[in-house]
Amino acid sequence: MTHRRDFMRIAAGAALSLPAAATRHREPGRKQLRGIFPILQTPFTEDDKLDTATLAKQVVFLDKGRVHGAVWPQLASEYSILTMEERLAGAEAILGAARGRRISTVIGCQGPDLDAVASYARHAEKHGADALIALPPANQNDLDAVMQYYKSIGQASSLPLFVQAVGKMSVDFIIEMSKQIPTLRFDKDEAGALLPRISQFRQKAPDLGIFSGGHGKTLLDEMHRGSAGSMPAAGFADLYAQTWDLWQAGKRKEATEMFGRTMVLCTEVMEYGIESLKFVLHARGVFPNYRSRKRPAQPGSVAAGPGSGLETRATLDEPAKEHIREILKILKPYLRA
Repeated sequence: MTHRRDFMRIAAGAALSLPAAATRHREPGRKQLRGIFPILQTPFTEDDKLDTATLAKQVVFLDKGRVHGAVWPQLASEYSILTMEERLAGAEAILGAARGRRISTVIGCQGPDLDAVASYARHAEKHGADALIALPPANQNDLDAVMQYYKSIGQASSLPLFVQAVGKMSVDFIIEMSKQIPTLRFDKDEAGALLPRISQFRQKAPDLGIFSGGHGKTLLDEMHRGSAGSMPAAGFADLYAQTWDLWQAGKRKEATEMFGRTMVLCTEVMEYGIESLKFVLHARGVFPNYRSRKRPAQPGSVAAGPGSGLETRATLDEPAKEHIREILKILKPYLRA
């Protein structure tokens, strides 16, 4: 049985730990890298060009929704069909839009070879990114080569680095990477059973920030275990951000209720894939269309596979779009932007 004085002692200890948790992933002079950091969708014009103006508008939309960060370009951004010139132009548009705003920015720097990766990393730092993220080399099972790949990123830029863990990247391997690469501070973990891995990371390497992908389907459990954040879809990231903010404020009942609202939309987009992610942004007045580009992937890119939350199982037909609009109308009182 827990006595009142024991309860007060536990509660006081928890309260004292909150500031440390909230500031662990902030460095002097840099924005905090903690919370909801959605993967931005990539807009295209009607003539199939990268729409940098709408890409920047997406950043402003997220900032108005008090979302904590923005990440581009990763799998859900269709990065593999973008040219190097488009990726550089897109990064500049995003970083320009975020300048002077609260929102943090993380730029993806994976590429077909180490020279391209280093170029993306240096470009992001030059234009004011807050951090970098990189998928490992495609079809690379040699962990020594994976280590060297991430070391090259750490040598190219002083920015904090997220590894996007996939495949055979174990907890112990990622921890060893963080020891050998001083800039590697975060892991977007998609290399196994997420929830027990978060607990392992928190026990073995408490200063390593662990983020989730896969639409943040288990966000409440992730936060309970001490995660540093999640990288869900951008179109309704303001709902995820409210869930995060309420939980961090100790309002777990309200956080749970908000997360339930979030999952209504999450269920829809998981069924319909990237087109529906863009359609949500279109329905909310951010994107002028919800086009995707049909183009072969660039060499060395990583495709969305089973479990990524990006594979499409159904066509986004008119009934689906009508239903998404109806959900957004019902959720309107809870949308921040």
